[in-house]
Parts: sequence; structure tokens; C-alpha cells
Amino acid sequence: MRIVFAGTPDFAKSHLAALLKAKHEIVAVYTQPDRPAGRGKKLMAGPVKQLALENNIDVFQPVNFKDDSDIQQLKDLKPDLFIVVAYGLLLPQVVLDIPKLACINSHASLLPRWRGAAPIQRAIESGDATSGVTVMQMELGLDTGPMLHKLETPIESDDTGGSLHDRLALIGSQAILEVIEKYQGGPVFGEVQDDTLSCYARKLTKQEALIDWQIPAEQVVQKIRAFNPAPMAYTLLGDSRIRVLKARVNAMAHQALPGTVLAIDTLGITIACQHQCVTLEQVQLPNKKPMLVKDLLNGKHPFQEHYVLASEL
Repeated sequence: MRIVFAGTPDFAKSHLAALLKAKHEIVAVYTQPDRPAGRGKKLMAGPVKQLALENNIDVFQPVNFKDDSDIQQLKDLKPDLFIVVAYGLLLPQVVLDIPKLACINSHASLLPRWRGAAPIQRAIESGDATSGVTVMQMELGLDTGPMLHKLETPIESDDTGGSLHDRLALIGSQAILEVIEKYQGGPVFGEVQDDTLSCYARKLTKQEALIDWQIPAEQVVQKIRAFNPAPMAYTLLGDSRIRVLKARVNAMAHQALPGTVLAIDTLGITIACQHQCVTLEQVQLPNKKPMLVKDLLNGKHPFQEHYVLASEL
């Protein structure tokens, strides 16, 4: 079966690696154009491109598919399946119609819940109990196509955006292999999504990573987990931006203003919220490495009890 693969970041790289390990015929890879990265802003190839080149696979990087030559190039590859994973481009109908069998996508949520750009983080931020991967047949709508296969996983209480990402990358790779096996056995038909159950996972922004201490403690902790490792939740202490990597809900009763530092000890830095408190367990000071609070207290630090942190966007 002739497969063309399209993807860009690490999540997609895991899928491509699984296809290569299973000895599937990958005739070409499509990925986003190289982007400036690092302090020198040099053009850097993405993870999918690097893996493709390591395996001597032809790589194509169109800015979009508005040029007829890009359309013809894909047609000339004569793909049976076009597999798309976190590619980063919206595909026009003319592209979706090219593969002999189908254009399929591995999406990191249990569709129709969390369509869109950041389904992993939004699931944690919203307190979902489960997540998973849905392989769907692509259509023009954003993550709206018929569902071909789903695999679920619980969201654990200590899961971060990073840990759930890595687990879903493995699950998604397995799901794609299982769907390919279905296509090898004959026609495959998907389940139509119920649009009334859908919600949108908007792209993460650095602005919303600022912690609002006026919301309930549980929501604060969920955001801290969801935004780790990027864009990383933070709070303001004077003019300093303090990144927060790990925290837990603390049921300490209080009548303080949200954002007030209530206690500082080796168990963490406890801060008042609208309901209950949050205890910070791992933070990162400006120009410093991440540190557990118990280690931070061994040296000079900016936290003081009763200091009120910025709490509004």
C-alpha cells in the first residue's frame, strides 16, 4: 500500500516512526516549511522532516496547496492512503480527493470533544477524566470527519500536558496501524460525529498562562498541569515572572485576598484562591533552572508570607 504521510512536530514523528517500524511503504513525507529557532534564529527542520531524511524518504514542504504544481506533485505520487497527523495546514478538497482509498487523520482527543489545535491541554485544563485518540476520515470541516477508530486512556491526577502528549502519541501510532490493517481488508466506513457534543480546543497563548488566583484552586492546578511544559503557567511577584511547574490543591481555610501568600515551608508555598488554596511545589525563578520549593528555601528567594501576587490578566 502506497502511503504519503503529512505531519510536523514530535506527535506526528511518533506516528511516522511506527509506520516505518511496521515496514509500511512511505513514498513521501509532507511537512511544514523550516522555521527559525533558537537564539540565532536559524532555519530548523521539524522532527518529522528529520526522521524522513534519516530514512531517505522524499520530503515536500509547500507553504499551502494553492499552487497547481503542488497538487500535481501529490497526484504523481499515486497514494493509496494520505495519513495526516498534526500537519498544521488545512487541506482543500482537491487534496482530500487524491488518495485512492482515503485521507485519514490521527487527532489527540475523543471526538467530537475537543476539535481544534490544543486538545491535549484543554482536556486537562477542563478536568476531563479521560482522553484518547480518534482516527477519522478527513473532510473540509475542522476535525469533523467520520470516526474510524478510537483508543482511550484515563487522565491521571499527575498528568501534565507533556506526559499526556507522550502517551497519546504512542496510542495514536497504534490506532493508525490498526486502521491501515482495516483498509487492507476492504472498504472502511466511519461513524458520523454528533456535532451537538463537540467543543473547540483553541490554540494556547502565553497571555492566558498567567495564573488568575481568583478562580477555584482546582482550576488553577489543572491549568498548571495542562500548560506544562509549554507555554508554562506563571505568576507575577513584583516585576518578576515566576513559572509554576507543579502544584496541588490545599484545603486550608482562609479569609485572605486571592493571591495572598499564606505559608512558606518545605512542603511548598501556599497561596490563597477564591476557594481553598494552592500549594506550589516546583517553580522556576527568572534566569534560573526549575527547583523544588524545598530546595529553593535553602537559598535567597523573593517569596514572603502575606505578599499579594498579581491575580488578574
